[in-house]
Amino acid sequence: MGIGNESSQGVFILLGLSDKPYLEKLLFVVFLITYIVTLLGNLAIIVVSRLDPSLHTPMYFFLSNLSLLDICYTTSTVPQMLVNFQSTLKTISWAGCVAQLFIFLGLGSIECVLLAVMAYDRYAAVCQPLRYTSIMNHRLCWLMASASWLSGITNSLVQTSLLLRVPLCGRNRVDHFFCEVPALLELACADTSTNEIGLLVGSVVLLPVPLGLILVSYGYIGTAVMKIRSAEGRRKAFNTCTSHLMVVSLFYGTATYMYMQPPSNKPHNQSKMVALCYGLITPMLNPLIYTLRNKDVHGALRRIIGKQFWMQRT
Repeated sequence: MGIGNESSQGVFILLGLSDKPYLEKLLFVVFLITYIVTLLGNLAIIVVSRLDPSLHTPMYFFLSNLSLLDICYTTSTVPQMLVNFQSTLKTISWAGCVAQLFIFLGLGSIECVLLAVMAYDRYAAVCQPLRYTSIMNHRLCWLMASASWLSGITNSLVQTSLLLRVPLCGRNRVDHFFCEVPALLELACADTSTNEIGLLVGSVVLLPVPLGLILVSYGYIGTAVMKIRSAEGRRKAFNTCTSHLMVVSLFYGTATYMYMQPPSNKPHNQSKMVALCYGLITPMLNPLIYTLRNKDVHGALRRIIGKQFWMQRT
């Protein structure tokens, strides 16, 4: 019997750092602050992009998708982690674990594709400026965003379905902060080669392939930028793309480490920290990286705040 039949009436115990209880109160505060910053930062980007007409562009359409993604991504895991830090039981129901696994993996997969889509958008903006609006038209933007969401959900559905067939033989102690495929595969009491092959294939499609497309896009962007005669023009073009590259290096580096090698080959504590990086730290940094380095967002915020202040005074 697999997880789906064997554990549907039971619970999983999320060990996290239960062997280091002195760290749990500190981590509760750190995770809570990080979660609040993530929610506020990403929500601000969505609201500003929606309210300011100057940000009704493909770049901010995809950035709003990324922000919505990151809000849902962290919400699928962090509230449960916060509850467990304050509890001695540290349990999650079978249904809750499967839902968390499906949502977290699906949203992570979507982000892999969406970052590649955003790289193509930057390529079109820098390398084809005169044709940019015709290339990145409204219909194509929606198609690319929809394809990102559909591919991620499909991958999560396949991986979750495969995992539900794996027998656990009563094992329910997950050495992780939340339910994730590599951690759950370690509980298996049968051969998991099919699952590992499926996970590897999915990871290759969603990690090296999009990363390769991103590097190709930025190769063309770098060539185009070097041809700009104006130093100010070069600086502006580089600044436009630097923020995206920072997100890419953070996200793909940690996700590749976690998913491109067998679960048994990774030290447990190291895997937990890596998972926190792409599951918690990167979603918090995304809005900070984009807004701190972006004059368009600064201007939009000033206009919105100024408009609200003026309306209150009148």
